Amino acid sequence: MKVALLTSGGIAPCLSASIGRLVENYIKKYPNIEIIGYLNGYKGLLQGKKISFPKSIIKNISSFYTFGGSPLGNSRVKLTNIEDCISKGYIKKDQNPLKIAADQLVKDKISILHTIGGDDTNTTAADLSAYLKEHNYSLTVVGLPKTVDNDVFPISQTLGAWTAAEQGAIFFENIVNENTTSDRQLIIHEVMGRHCGWLTAATAHEYRKRLTNFSFLNEINVCKKKWDIHSILIPEKDIDFEKECNRLNQVMEKYDCVNIFLSEGAGLNTIVNEKEKLGNKIERDAFGHVRLDDLNPGKWFAKEFSKRLKANKVLIQKSGYFSRSAKANAKDLKLIFDCADLAMVSAINGKSGVVGLDEDNSNHLSCIDFKRIKGGKPFDINQSWYTQMIDEINII
Repeated sequence: MKVALLTSGGIAPCLSASIGRLVENYIKKYPNIEIIGYLNGYKGLLQGKKISFPKSIIKNISSFYTFGGSPLGNSRVKLTNIEDCISKGYIKKDQNPLKIAADQLVKDKISILHTIGGDDTNTTAADLSAYLKEHNYSLTVVGLPKTVDNDVFPISQTLGAWTAAEQGAIFFENIVNENTTSDRQLIIHEVMGRHCGWLTAATAHEYRKRLTNFSFLNEINVCKKKWDIHSILIPEKDIDFEKECNRLNQVMEKYDCVNIFLSEGAGLNTIVNEKEKLGNKIERDAFGHVRLDDLNPGKWFAKEFSKRLKANKVLIQKSGYFSRSAKANAKDLKLIFDCADLAMVSAINGKSGVVGLDEDNSNHLSCIDFKRIKGGKPFDINQSWYTQMIDEINII
């Protein structure tokens, strides 16, 4: 039996730990197993670049749980996007990336492939699995759901998302003190989340929990409300810009600052439409997603808010890379271990799919069929912890 691992897409606080747990499980259960890892995700698979995991690594396996990122490296490659694979030099003209990847797995005699990534990674794995099946090669593919956005159907909690929210809160705990550097200070904390506002909301919730541990000095205007969040903007909630500006102007007058948590996908269509009307080209990645770094939603909102709030100083800070690069916290490690344990069992039993908490089955930990996996799951804004937080924030 030969097992291959790969990590793909952006990084999240679960990749290293997921690899470590899978390797630990296989080596302890099957001492003669051979395990390899393809470097930089599907790019490495296409190029045949890989490393082996020696049996001796079991002596230091706990080190995997102390690192963020991925020891295998990542990339954003869609095997069904032939033009993109050719333009990046991963394959030659007239080649089929699915065939190249499949041939490499056959050449390496892989019987089990574990993919650790988001919906794009795992739907690509499904494409690969289906292609191999059509060509009479038996390969079991079991994915683990990684994404800080927590936006994969039908999985209630993706790996690494809890940690990312906690780390984003820690990040803002320092940044918020910048509101003392000027009068009429506007701080925009831009949080990752292309289509889903879960991470922004969860980060805000974690930050406000941490805020309860502070002892404030109300006598000299070091008050909780000045350090609190004054607005949360997420894709799932339509923005009444004028109404929000009127409310935030009251906050600015009273506390001399405004702190906004902004999901990078909030108001995305508005910004894209405006830029396209001006004739600007919108850059997209291999999966057709708008390149948010190029679009810079934080800058756009900062410009619009600063004018209306008459801000004297504007600070835009992004916690994304800080948060997603962290090592997994204890809560995430527990979920990672549970998922990796079932992933090995499913793979040994020849059951392909993505292991996660199935919200359509009472959050039961299951190996979910690839056909049910898709991205773009919205955040449920009707959850009590979120509605209560918004009610509290709206009090001026």
